[in-house]
Amino acid sequence: MIRAAFLGTPEDAVPVLVGLLEVAEVSLVITQPDRPRGRSGFPEPPPVKKAAVGRGLHVIQPSRLIDTADVLSGLDVAVLAAYGRLVPRSLLSVPRRGFVNMHYSLLPRWRGASPVVRAILAGDATTGVTMMEMDEGLDTGAVIASRSTPIRSDEDAGALTARLAAIAGRIVAELLPGWVRGELAATPQDDAGATAAAKITVDEAFVVPRLHRAEGVRRAIRAFNPRPGAWGVVDGERIKLWKAGPVDGAGAEPGVAVLRDGRVFLGCVDGPVELIRVQPAGRAEMGADAWMNGRRGAPARFE
Repeated sequence: MIRAAFLGTPEDAVPVLVGLLEVAEVSLVITQPDRPRGRSGFPEPPPVKKAAVGRGLHVIQPSRLIDTADVLSGLDVAVLAAYGRLVPRSLLSVPRRGFVNMHYSLLPRWRGASPVVRAILAGDATTGVTMMEMDEGLDTGAVIASRSTPIRSDEDAGALTARLAAIAGRIVAELLPGWVRGELAATPQDDAGATAAAKITVDEAFVVPRLHRAEGVRRAIRAFNPRPGAWGVVDGERIKLWKAGPVDGAGAEPGVAVLRDGRVFLGCVDGPVELIRVQPAGRAEMGADAWMNGRRGAPARFE
């Protein structure tokens, strides 16, 4: 049986670990250190650690990945999914078949930290999962396999990432054994087609409806859900926009949200979107209609 290590941290890496366990003996799981979470500030283990411990796997959380060379030696392969740190060049050749990365885009498009968010923001019709042989670059390694899937028009980044993670888990279970046996060849990427998926910032999620087109606002709301959340400013306070839908025919002044027949329409440069779920500052997420009813139906002007 394949002797493997797994490197991953968030929830969307767990399905890859599960897929790997179908075809390999996972002797080691490497994940990032516990981090403070929530209002309590107490350290909480990352989802991969919870999943691994629950399955009786050996977990380490090194502050420096370079220190894992000894425990990786003698393994057939190391599989990585959303680990969150770069792998030192000197480690890449320690396992017999090196490191394999499961990346949530169709490489070379969207190399980097936020491929799912960038694909939605750009209006891509399709995305997918790439299984690649890692090298010292950022998602530049040769492609072992890829699988594409449409991006649904109402799909936010959280839902799309979960779906891609499930696909990645199936790819690992189906194809990793062939790679380890040397039956699959890797194809170099075409660097001319590469695009960068830079890490998302909170400022980038700021939405100004009076300056943006309706489709761009809808993409931003989908792309930044669940993190960091698209947001605007009304009456000097932030409001997060969690869900919006398309609108035909109903008008609204650009930058202004109005309540009509129980629905909330937010005007943009070229027409409105319907706000469905919002979160005013200091309050829980709610229906946009409930938010507007709390304002007694008064229009809300976004700054």
